[in-house]
Amino acid sequence: MSIEVGSVVEGKVTGITNFGAFVELDGGETGLIHISEVADTYVKDVNNFLKMNEIVNVKVISIDDKGKIGLSIKQIEAPKKKKKKFREPKPSFDDMMENFLKDSNQRQQDLKRSLEKRSGNSN
Repeated sequence: MSIEVGSVVEGKVTGITNFGAFVELDGGETGLIHISEVADTYVKDVNNFLKMNEIVNVKVISIDDKGKIGLSIKQIEAPKKKKKKFREPKPSFDDMMENFLKDSNQRQQDLKRSLEKRSGNSN
């Protein structure tokens, strides 16, 4: 089986380093899963995500001129659906104007009362 960029293949983890994991593919070829391609979250330690001799599905993301194979687990996992945040519908202009006028009238009444108390004119 020839390995091509974009194909998803099965392999066995044969080495774990601080920068990623080596995976032996069919045909005896070895590829590297860089630490940034291990998971869709921050990976501080590859050992928290992969174990030696573990069988994993990987996507071939690159093959350079020297035959080095770049692999990814992150790119084959189904993207997680983001939860939709419930947002209040935006109020209409008329609603905003109505609220503004209510607030404004209340502030004017409060100011008027305050001035009347200071001047001693309480009606």
